Amino acid sequence: MVGPASHSHRPLARPTMPARFDPHLVNEPFADPGLYVDLRFERRALLFDLGEISALPPRKLLRISDVFLTHRHMDHFAGFDHLLRFLLGRDKVVRFFGLPGLIDAIDAKLRAYTWNLVAGYDGNLVLQAIELQAENRLAIAEFSGRSGFVRVEAGSRSIEGDLLLDEPGLQVRAITLDHGIPVLGFALQERAHINIWRNRLDGLGLAVGPWLRAFKDAIVCGDPEDTPISVAWSQETGGPGSLPLGQLKREIMRVTAGRKIAYVVDVAFTPANLAKIINLAQGADVLFIEGGFLNADAADAALRRHLTAGQAGTIARRSGVKRLKTLHYSPRYQGRGNALAQEAEAAFRGESTCLEPVAESTRQTQ
Repeated sequence: MVGPASHSHRPLARPTMPARFDPHLVNEPFADPGLYVDLRFERRALLFDLGEISALPPRKLLRISDVFLTHRHMDHFAGFDHLLRFLLGRDKVVRFFGLPGLIDAIDAKLRAYTWNLVAGYDGNLVLQAIELQAENRLAIAEFSGRSGFVRVEAGSRSIEGDLLLDEPGLQVRAITLDHGIPVLGFALQERAHINIWRNRLDGLGLAVGPWLRAFKDAIVCGDPEDTPISVAWSQETGGPGSLPLGQLKREIMRVTAGRKIAYVVDVAFTPANLAKIINLAQGADVLFIEGGFLNADAADAALRRHLTAGQAGTIARRSGVKRLKTLHYSPRYQGRGNALAQEAEAAFRGESTCLEPVAESTRQTQ
């Protein structure tokens, strides 16, 4: 029987969160928007938006497993051919998530080329186009290199709420926002971390070993509390070959929240958008958000359904995020990027204010 837990709280793994994923902007703020997120322990990466991506070296392009598109304006989608060229001949599946019309758009791009040689390549590249449709349904089509990228409808499936991608280690949520056209905003959430306390293991006579991985997997899978978990004991002590999952959870572990980032570009400063973004980004470690106009030019930003730097900072502050990173600067401010960043930071810190969001939804988009 496991005895009382030790009063010492030295964890087996550091209680501070390891950097499971590494997000960074593809380009500098005046260039096409895009966020590359390297999943360090999974040998893959996620890409949010697909504009100009020549800044990414081939080794990073080859890691991309999923692409999330806010919308298909050229500066968010023009990099499709560049990515395709590097992936051809690889034995790989890449998923593309976006709004209705994405399947037709990828089909059209692929049909623009002649594929009489692709069937002879060593690897079979498969592209999956996944559209977020009404009533929380995903429509899916596949394009396989072996068949010359002929479109094959792969059915549809429902999702729970705004949960676009749900994996053991992470989730991606998507919301629809207004840019004069529908656009998507995204949040990437890492699953909670399970920290094992080393001193508690030692005090109970349990040994460190592969059994801890099975223990963590059982927690992630939501197994019942009475599930027997095989354990290993230190040489000096002994005990039963297994212990109940619930007992181990109480004795040797602590759960800490996983990391969260949000990505929002090309949106109008309206009450509806503001409420949705704040809910999406709430408590994020980093909010990547457009802030391409100075506050003095708020009228121009509103006409184009974009955010000012101050509006971006205001959204970040109201969302309670830890860090703010602005991008997608208007070229009119070339050489004055610091001014945009400073206005965003001032609003983020509450040192300046901006106008309330505009309810009007009929303004001309860029």
